[in-house]
Amino acid sequence: MRLKILHTTTYHFEHPVSYGLQQLRLIPKSRTGQTVLHWKMEIEGGKAETEFTDHHQNRVSLISFDPQASSIVVHCEGEVETADMAGVIGRHGGFAPLWYFQQSTELTRAGPRVRALAKGLKEEEVDDIPRLHALSARIIAAVTYEVGVTHATTTAEESVELAGGVCQDHAQIFVAAARAMGYPARYVSGYLLMSDRVHQDASHAWAEVHIEPLGWVGFDVSNGYSPDTRYVRVATGLDYREAAPVSGLRYGTAGEAMSIDIQVQQQ
Repeated sequence: MRLKILHTTTYHFEHPVSYGLQQLRLIPKSRTGQTVLHWKMEIEGGKAETEFTDHHQNRVSLISFDPQASSIVVHCEGEVETADMAGVIGRHGGFAPLWYFQQSTELTRAGPRVRALAKGLKEEEVDDIPRLHALSARIIAAVTYEVGVTHATTTAEESVELAGGVCQDHAQIFVAAARAMGYPARYVSGYLLMSDRVHQDASHAWAEVHIEPLGWVGFDVSNGYSPDTRYVRVATGLDYREAAPVSGLRYGTAGEAMSIDIQVQQQ
């Protein structure tokens, strides 16, 4: 499937900003199951300083704000060809060893609530794939998809306690629980072609677990299945912070407003 993606992120500041830097993880990867046909990024109110590949093999762009900028706009546009791999990404690559993906982070630390979701699954399901799909089903049953309940710094344990969250929370709970069960696991950010709309106000998130001998396999808890041709992988990390589409810093105490417009369409 060929997917066309338009992604615009706009920041408006109450007062001009004297200095600011942002890290952007907005360039999809050409990997198993997807090929980036073309991709361009345009910046208004700032400029690209450098681009590098991080330890997760994410393509990271570093941009600076123009002096006294009152707004900054990042516009991405491109096309990606996808293939249905039944969620299987394949063998591990990159600079980080597999054991790195078994460590917890502040956002993915497995407390008693997360561990309770994974309890007994090893005994109930002999094989890895059915076991992890069962974990996914337990999470969505315990944590209803609900916007506005959580925020960017909500931990996996807090999301389970709140019993509500979005795809970011579902992915982090799954990652935390999978690691507690002994699997290497990672967070994924990207795009999803939806059947009921073209415009979206946020990117999508899911999880991947390393299973021998298949390698990395994806699980989308929020939708209850493994990624197919409708998904475009952009960045991976131990948690949301390492795969966030946009992160950064700026000088000043002025308030800001951010808006996101994403369009994903089949070509």
